[in-house]
Amino acid sequence: MRMRRSIAVLAGTAALVTVCGCGVRGSGADGGAHSPVPADVGRTSSAAGSASAPGSAPPSAPVSAPARTSTDDRPGAPATGAPPPAVLWSRGDRGRDVRELQARLRQIAWLFEGPTGTYSERTEQAVKGFQGKRGLPATGRTDTVTWRRLLAMTREPGEWELYLMGGQPAAAPDPRCLSGRVLCIDKTTRTLRWMVDGRTLTTVSVRFGSQYTPTREGVFHVYWKSRDHVSTLYHSPMPYAMFFSGGQAVHYSADFAARGYAGASHGCVNVRDETAIAILFAQVRNGDKVVVSW
Repeated sequence: MRMRRSIAVLAGTAALVTVCGCGVRGSGADGGAHSPVPADVGRTSSAAGSASAPGSAPPSAPVSAPARTSTDDRPGAPATGAPPPAVLWSRGDRGRDVRELQARLRQIAWLFEGPTGTYSERTEQAVKGFQGKRGLPATGRTDTVTWRRLLAMTREPGEWELYLMGGQPAAAPDPRCLSGRVLCIDKTTRTLRWMVDGRTLTTVSVRFGSQYTPTREGVFHVYWKSRDHVSTLYHSPMPYAMFFSGGQAVHYSADFAARGYAGASHGCVNVRDETAIAILFAQVRNGDKVVVSW
């Protein structure tokens, strides 16, 4: 009788274990306990994030995988949701970097005007054409992708390319320019500074003679001024001429204003800003010093 009762108790206990679903929890790969719920059983969450009650029906469809951000299933494919490349420069921007952009566009014939340092409408159209030709979004704005492509196709522009139409910053003046009244002319930066007692009053872009008719270097003095001069040798206008060495003078040049550094003088120092040289002509006196240096 006692044996039967023991067998009955044991049978009841086994039944209870089966109903409650209790069991020994195994260890996962990291040593922690893993859930006894089979991996292929769907789970739903309440608003608080808790698991559904035991015995509830599994969802009718498996939980969908997270949506991909790319329509390309190849490994490493770019995500369509990636942010667009950063814009470096766009219309209205100014500076030396914009000047370099323009010089590089000139190298591959997308821009024909001389670099100005201002991101103009023409620059925008040139960038847009460059982008469209290479399958890039034709925005007209220079972003990092466009800039890298342009760098790969061009070379580092030199100073003469960057300042094709003038506007190059003047370097430190020659020491001989630091006293008195001086037309301080620098061939390296292609600038003329009008200086009085070491102080710069005016700076303009200038052009010089070619290798066959070079502008002489050294220290000179203005010996003659001629407001409406015409060259007796070349029969070309030389308005606002200030002669300093034989037939060489500082004067306005319409050719320089039109063509920039694509041309050269016959040895004179050409100025392309007519308003600036008219003011300069009125201030400079005969006897004022002229320094021409590299």
